[in-house]
Amino acid sequence: MNPDPTLLAAKTAAREAALTRRAGCNPALGYRLTEYLLRDLPPPAGAIIAGFWPLPGEIDIRHVLHALAERSHKICLPETPRRGSPLNFRHWWPGAAMLPGRFGTQHPAGEILVPDFILVPLLAFDRQGHRLGYGGGYYDRTMATLPWAYRLGCAFAAQEIPAVPVATTDITLHAVVTELGIIHAQLKPSG
Repeated sequence: MNPDPTLLAAKTAAREAALTRRAGCNPALGYRLTEYLLRDLPPPAGAIIAGFWPLPGEIDIRHVLHALAERSHKICLPETPRRGSPLNFRHWWPGAAMLPGRFGTQHPAGEILVPDFILVPLLAFDRQGHRLGYGGGYYDRTMATLPWAYRLGCAFAAQEIPAVPVATTDITLHAVVTELGIIHAQLKPSG
């Protein structure tokens, strides 16, 4: 099945605009996500949390990861496999050595875990729970295999747009946490 060229062009334009908006944001504001997440949307006790090691320019969620680890949650970070495959999540703990991965990512060498609660990076989001990623489809493929997992986008408030261009294979988020608070999706998430 060939992708819709109009949709591909819309996503490419939205990514370019999102990168420009994000360039003006301070990654260190990620510490604010910790308060909103722990106060307003704490993961269930015993939940295995999938996070991510921030790429340059992404909101820095490492403070969140440390706070969740202090609350006895098992944390895992994605290892990016070959194109077309879902992510593998490897156990992480504060101080764990990080290994270089594909596309500038980093991951620990820990055992593979299956998360119940996923912190998802993104380039843009809307209030319907749609997210725009980098275009590899890794998170959509992964979230489709974990339909029970809670999906929480992590972003700067400036990354919100009125409507993300979406395909039928795009998986929606339950909510997004920004440095200004939590935005719950206004439509029922897919998957």
